[in-house]
Amino acid sequence: MKSILEELYRGNLNPQEKMVPTIPEYRLFNRKISYLMEELKQRLSEDDFKALEEILDLNGESNSMLTSEAFVQGFRMGALMMMEVFCGEGKGFEKRN
Repeated sequence: MKSILEELYRGNLNPQEKMVPTIPEYRLFNRKISYLMEELKQRLSEDDFKALEEILDLNGESNSMLTSEAFVQGFRMGALMMMEVFCGEGKGFEKRN
């Protein structure tokens, strides 16, 4: 098995590519979204539907930024927990000059 640090260094780690949602409702929600989008495509004018698509794209980008930040903060918290496990409570966190 390759070192996770080597894989990270080489850019081979991308959890999103290997992620398979196991939440049962996930596929159901996506089917509902697809169905409603098709329904709206029929109801709205072409310009209105393009505006809706743009809003959804921007919302997706916003959610991606939020998810990325949550991942980073969670990773940092996990690293701090490991420092506390190995160094003891409150040790290893002192600012160094």
